[in-house]
Amino acid sequence: MEIFKYKYDELFNPVLQALHQLDGSGSNDEIEEKLVSILNLSNEEIEDIHRGNTTKLSYRAAWARNYLKRLGLIENSSRAVWVLTPEGRKTKAIDRVEAKKIVKTLSGVKKAGEKDEPTVEAISEELAEINWADELVEVLKKLEPAAFERLSQRLLRELGFTNVEVTGKSGDGGIDGVGVIKLGGVLSFHVVFQCKRYGGSVSSAAIRDFRGAMIGRADKGLFITTGTFTRDARQESQRDGAPPIDLIDGNAFAENLKKLGLGVKIKVVEEVSIDDVWFKDI
Repeated sequence: MEIFKYKYDELFNPVLQALHQLDGSGSNDEIEEKLVSILNLSNEEIEDIHRGNTTKLSYRAAWARNYLKRLGLIENSSRAVWVLTPEGRKTKAIDRVEAKKIVKTLSGVKKAGEKDEPTVEAISEELAEINWADELVEVLKKLEPAAFERLSQRLLRELGFTNVEVTGKSGDGGIDGVGVIKLGGVLSFHVVFQCKRYGGSVSSAAIRDFRGAMIGRADKGLFITTGTFTRDARQESQRDGAPPIDLIDGNAFAENLKKLGLGVKIKVVEEVSIDDVWFKDI
């Protein structure tokens, strides 16, 4: 049963509206947070999964951004930051039917595999990243618990943590390991972490339990999972007056593995084109 009802083209104008409300630029997360408010989405709608760890909201918002970029209304100054173009700043709303016709003319749209999912020949980098990240997360979920703990330990070491140990003691309040992170070569913070393979979403109750275990034992907490975090869990992790807990979900784990080259190989394809004008000007 589908909970999130909005199709990708129904998000064209909400995404534009979100960026206008964000003063012309915003990250993927900031845009989605605005969409939650603009569309008045429930937690169930927000957390409705498309595939792997990617929600339908994230997936369809990515398609909406892809179309708006092709229409020249937005551009991405970096991988996950979007900016309204001069034309986009002048545009408050568009006709979604006409917009799809224009994009089809520009790049060619094949017959949709699903009624709410277009198939564009030149898929955007953002959408391609969603696909490989989902595939890698499925590999992570199949690891044995001890193997996932070792991989988490290796990841933290590669990210600059020192004295990383996996404790894995039963009855240890959910603490799976400890480590130290030094900032600027001066300030050191003792960190406790929990790393769990989840097929679904981590709840706010799990975050509260982990916080209870870490208080008095470390400066910071880190919760690592192959799954996702509910919106309530994310809010609980940064609740005012409580020790903050940083979160790494399955997609963020996959992105870090790619960045560090751990179990992920990147093939760069060289494209060569001939500049005829250059030769004519010799």
